[in-house]
Amino acid sequence: MKKMFALVLSALLLVTAFAGCSGSSQKNGELVLFTWEGMFPQEVLDGFTEETGIEVTYSNFDYDETMLAKLETAKGGDYDLIIADDYIIETAIQEGLVQELDTGKLENYGCINPVYQGQFYDPEDKYTVPYGAGVQTIVYNPQAVDIEIKGYADLWDPSLEDDVGVIGSYRVVNGMALKVLGESYNTEDIAAIEAAGEKLLELAPNIRLIKDDNTQDDLISGEVNAAVLYTSQVTMAKMANPDLKVVFPEEGIGFGIMAQFIPSNAPHAENAYKFMDYILRPEISAQCFEYLGYYCTNKDAEEMISEEYRDFLTLPADIDTSSMEMIENIGADAVAAHDKVFNEFRTACGQ
Repeated sequence: MKKMFALVLSALLLVTAFAGCSGSSQKNGELVLFTWEGMFPQEVLDGFTEETGIEVTYSNFDYDETMLAKLETAKGGDYDLIIADDYIIETAIQEGLVQELDTGKLENYGCINPVYQGQFYDPEDKYTVPYGAGVQTIVYNPQAVDIEIKGYADLWDPSLEDDVGVIGSYRVVNGMALKVLGESYNTEDIAAIEAAGEKLLELAPNIRLIKDDNTQDDLISGEVNAAVLYTSQVTMAKMANPDLKVVFPEEGIGFGIMAQFIPSNAPHAENAYKFMDYILRPEISAQCFEYLGYYCTNKDAEEMISEEYRDFLTLPADIDTSSMEMIENIGADAVAAHDKVFNEFRTACGQ
């Protein structure tokens, strides 16, 4: 009796399966996308599903380190496509958690802007496709600031007392002082990091706030009149107040890249390729970057970005990209020195 029931149930399942395959509602599997919240406009995700029949499961993490821990636990499985920051991807590759790409499966691979390729975390572009880039820039209100700001060193000017906001990334903030002192963001010289800490303590009277989220709102409202912001925040600030001035620090520009990769044991790797290729289409890529607010890493999409956004989403033509320096992984002793320096700075700022 049990065997007969099983046969009848199997037959019903087969009929249901065939019925599901006939018509526009056909499903071609799943894509488990793992990245931060708010990385794609919903219409792009919906458009991909409508075109391919692949359902997108959008899973989020808060910090890169959280992503890596979960990927390690899953032994490179569970997720099909991950978008994360450059330095953490380097670690994931070193741990064998990322599979090499078959770029022959990406018809639109040639759309990538080579400026954002060949970087430290994937020097031969074996594992990743860039999805967004940013630089640390200074933005200020020239109508409320008495000096012309050209670089990080100007933030120490006494006229800016209690009038500066900075993002909460300790490597970026400590890096400002390192660049003012002529050092690399990535120095492992403990004495140089400590000297940067002393320099930051001199900046403390000028700091009104240290925060990562929506720092641009404080600049727009006039809570502060000068700020160090992420690229997406710069975009929002300039859209709200075109009179704000953006400064690429003369001491050197720090930049970072968010990139896509397929984990080593991704359950639906072929669907990941389809999604990567879909968002590499110039018209889709332009939609993504207008929504995201970071620099466009797709050279063929740049001309499709709306005029009102274009100045904020592409690197200015006169920027010397050779002066850029990426913030990279450093040794444990240097990280500990950075932590100490930044905590002392926050305390001095009353944050």
